[in-house]
Amino acid sequence: MDIEVAEILDPEADPELSIINEKEVEDMVDIQQMEVIDIVQEGAAQTRSPRIWPDVDTERAMRHYKEISEIQQTFEDEVDVYDTTMVSEYADEIFKYMSDLEDDVMPNPDYMEAQNEITWIMRQTLVDWLLQVHLRWHMLPETLWIAINIIDRFLTRRVVSLTKLQLVGVTAMFIAAKYEEILAPSVDEFVFMTENGYTKAEILKGERIVLQTLDFKVSQYCSPYSWMRRISKADDYDIQTRTLGKFLAEITLLDHRFLRCKPSLISAVAMYSARRMLGGDWNDAFVFYSNFTAEHLETGHQWICEKLLESDFAQLYVCQKYAHKKFLKASLFAIEWAKNNSSRSGQDHLMLKK
Repeated sequence: MDIEVAEILDPEADPELSIINEKEVEDMVDIQQMEVIDIVQEGAAQTRSPRIWPDVDTERAMRHYKEISEIQQTFEDEVDVYDTTMVSEYADEIFKYMSDLEDDVMPNPDYMEAQNEITWIMRQTLVDWLLQVHLRWHMLPETLWIAINIIDRFLTRRVVSLTKLQLVGVTAMFIAAKYEEILAPSVDEFVFMTENGYTKAEILKGERIVLQTLDFKVSQYCSPYSWMRRISKADDYDIQTRTLGKFLAEITLLDHRFLRCKPSLISAVAMYSARRMLGGDWNDAFVFYSNFTAEHLETGHQWICEKLLESDFAQLYVCQKYAHKKFLKASLFAIEWAKNNSSRSGQDHLMLKK
């Protein structure tokens, strides 16, 4: 099913026709949404994986909750009242509110089952291209995360043809940039990004369809970097851990398994993996600021290591980006660590499962 709709007429030319056209677009959005929802619901009984990970048994969940509660009661948070950028007096309420918003912007992790022409590999290719576009135009980190979230939520509700997949990606980046950037790239620049693969009119039309499909919900999404800044307080904002953590977090954008993870969990997995690779531990301070124990995060760490060890990973742009000395050659270090510790990490994972 193609996401393209009928050509939009100039409202000044004929207001009545414009109103009718808007109504037709709204009706089409509703129809296609219902079709996708029906397909997903029919396959729900066959879905084996949980919608949100980690999905642990009651005993382990209670054990994790007890451990975290004890640390929260005993750990002394050193608050710097003079550091106005951390707004310590409001921090707890801010992160609680962000946590409440997470469920509302989670895509269906199995949405590809309802798609006819695209696959997870095609999604990875699109995301890797958007990483290149994002860096080329020097956009903010949050812009990238918002764009990918928009893509996944849109594909959850709409069936898209292969020829329009890149249009969905560039439109999502266009929307995210308009929301997040102070000086967002123009529509003409986004046309240039696609090497004139799509016209200005197609991108603007796509913007309207995407926003209507998502009910204009863009601001509810908070990227993992928001939680990562809070977790970094545990090691006094160590630059090596933060840089490596950001690289590992961006790897999760390429791996569809992480669609089951909330942004807060992705940030914790990235920081946990960075600490493991740099020889650090996941002490009480990290548990306090992340609200996750090491046992919670081990599976995600294994997923990241598996991605690092894929034969074609070095050809991906995210790897080339973080191989630069500006990013402390984080990707080269992470790949080498994964190669040297793959068997040991697997044994640790099995022990945790037991």
